[in-house]
Amino acid sequence: MTVRAGREFLAIPGPTTMPDEVLQAMHRPAIDIYSKEMHELTDTLLADISKLFATKGKSYIYIANGHGAWEAALSNVLSRGNKVLVLESGRFAIGWGNAAALMGAEVEVLKGDWRRAVRPHEVEERLRRDKEHTIKAVVVVQVDTASGVQNDIEAIGKAIKASGHPALYMVDTVASLGCMPFEMDKWGIDVAMSGSQKGLMTPPGLGFVAANARALEVQKKANMSTPYWSWSEREGTENYRKYAGTAPVHLLFALRQAIDLLHEEGLENAFRRHSLLGEAARRAVAAWSEGQVLGFNVAEASERSNTVTTVTMSNGHDPALLQRYCKDKCGVVLGTGIGDLSGQAFRIAHMGHVNAPMLLGTLGVVEIALNALKIPHGKGGLEAAVAYLGEQVAV
Repeated sequence: MTVRAGREFLAIPGPTTMPDEVLQAMHRPAIDIYSKEMHELTDTLLADISKLFATKGKSYIYIANGHGAWEAALSNVLSRGNKVLVLESGRFAIGWGNAAALMGAEVEVLKGDWRRAVRPHEVEERLRRDKEHTIKAVVVVQVDTASGVQNDIEAIGKAIKASGHPALYMVDTVASLGCMPFEMDKWGIDVAMSGSQKGLMTPPGLGFVAANARALEVQKKANMSTPYWSWSEREGTENYRKYAGTAPVHLLFALRQAIDLLHEEGLENAFRRHSLLGEAARRAVAAWSEGQVLGFNVAEASERSNTVTTVTMSNGHDPALLQRYCKDKCGVVLGTGIGDLSGQAFRIAHMGHVNAPMLLGTLGVVEIALNALKIPHGKGGLEAAVAYLGEQVAV
């Protein structure tokens, strides 16, 4: 016996559920990639991506996922042998650092752990000790989707500035862009990157990079650049150069529709929606955690992200059983624990195209599974989420 039917619901942190309007935007014939329509589509998207990053710098679109955007960001500003300082707070900054190492950079990890955010004072202290300025770039993620942590990107930027160090500040916003505030220029960020499949509600396959004037100047002397990733190769009036060849037309139609939906909602409203739904998820987990089996991976409440909540399971309970029940019996797919949390956690995504019934339905299914599998947990998790939203969402 099951209570699943119809469309399976993805509660994983990417690719996220896509709005029907975005799916429909792709269901059309291809267009002439040399046409005025194609030029206008490219120009409006590049302008809007820069607005999402909150920068007056240049933005670039790549036919790539986030890992490709990592390479695009690194290859344009580094030379082989340059040192990169990676700020650890989970899996993904480390992954970005691993990419840099494979590309020929020297990588140093500023040790953190999977249960807390980066400490800005530790960044400042490390940079002050680099008297010779051997560190050429500092890389960090705004939200790590493995650990569920949210880093204070503004505070880290202030710490870098306070150190007086000239290293480039580079930020991964794959799991945050369009979901929470990001101020590239205001926070002193030189290079930012993202992907299409999370907060931007578009199929995987588009990567974005934004670069300020300082990064563009550094690029002139960097020697890692290759033809596909190169920013300078994407300049010029010919539209095909913006994509280093044929444009990913249907993905661009999807992105155009998704950004239009964000404009219609208003970015500040989107940020507020994610904040409310993120806290509602946390209220549920806090109630469940009273059973001494479930808990938050991120120790400090202020460091838990508004886009994904990573829930640990202890005392010999296997999160795979809970995930399997949710999927097979109820049609809800939860995120697995990855990296250091493999086999020890599950993840609830609340990013992109998500609203109250989607989140409350997911939390309700988790609670059904906890009951069915007789996993000890505090009662009233769903009720806590409902009560919170009832208090916060005004009449």
